[in-house]
Amino acid sequence: MLALLLAAFYVAPAAAATLPEERADALYHYYSGGGVDVQGPALLVRKNFAEKYSVSASYYVDSVSGASIDVVTNASAYSENRSQFGVGFDYLYGDTLMNISYSQSDENDYEAKTMVVGLSHDFFGGMSTLAMGFSRGDDTVMRVDTMFEDTIDRFQYRLGWTQILSPTLVAAINYEGVAEEGFLNNPYRSARVLGASVLERYPRTRTSNALGLQANKYWGDRSFVTRLKYRFYDDTWGITANNIELIFSRRIGEKSEVGLGGRFYVQNGASFYSDNFDQEYLYMARDKELSDFTSVSFGGRVSYELFRDRGRFAKGKLTLMYDRIHFSYDNFTDIRSGELYEFNANVIQLFFTAWY
Repeated sequence: MLALLLAAFYVAPAAAATLPEERADALYHYYSGGGVDVQGPALLVRKNFAEKYSVSASYYVDSVSGASIDVVTNASAYSENRSQFGVGFDYLYGDTLMNISYSQSDENDYEAKTMVVGLSHDFFGGMSTLAMGFSRGDDTVMRVDTMFEDTIDRFQYRLGWTQILSPTLVAAINYEGVAEEGFLNNPYRSARVLGASVLERYPRTRTSNALGLQANKYWGDRSFVTRLKYRFYDDTWGITANNIELIFSRRIGEKSEVGLGGRFYVQNGASFYSDNFDQEYLYMARDKELSDFTSVSFGGRVSYELFRDRGRFAKGKLTLMYDRIHFSYDNFTDIRSGELYEFNANVIQLFFTAWY
């Protein structure tokens, strides 16, 4: 969630390669939906040196409580905390920006360590940008009420191209490939065979590919921006998904900005998913996120500049974001009622940024 918020609401036109901005960010996020509440703070601080180097540090906390449909039908309500910290380093050499980062998250039954390296290079005076990256994840999966412990190895590859097509139109194409190996299912979740509960069984490997397209159009004096995004996903588990997003953003005066947007997502489920199997198979899943489902979200953002040139800070801005999401599952039922499952979720993010 932090990465999503720290991404720009719309992408500015490419320019000569530069270091990330010196800034401090503070975020409070809240999610409520499907019987689950998630909330917590996040912090990010970045500092540049000698016009070539940039270092950053981040900290993120999730407090999770509730009883989702999976928990209600398999276990009891729960409460847990997840914390994550990260550090990063960027190096600028001419038109090339290189970066490396490390993050680690911990909770009572899951540990994750991720190393990321990336490189971007500007061509033709900043009109074109090539970006590529690689990340390696090393996760440990546990179950708190047993001695169970297993691992996941994850390799992610990214390649992207951004192109300024005109003074008011910027387009981008991005590819992401992920290869995973290890215990890829949830040790608490069960499948159903003729109504009886059995532990889920997943393949121990998964490879996925995603292709994204994006276009940003600037209108008039560039105070009004529209962004259109499309993403296609498929993997070796038989899942295919399409995602389309449209966002409008407008500056109001010198200090304010508002945005509205919507997103539609549709997915075909995994080949080994069933709401209720007719017999036991080698692989069996009843995770609703592996089923056929759609989600529709609408939301908005309001930003206001609080101050300029105050003490050591050049500028401070406060942003409030809200999204309403509806999930509808085509072949996952609530076994308490026998009806197809659906629910609404609310997401609120309050975000403060100070540049220095």
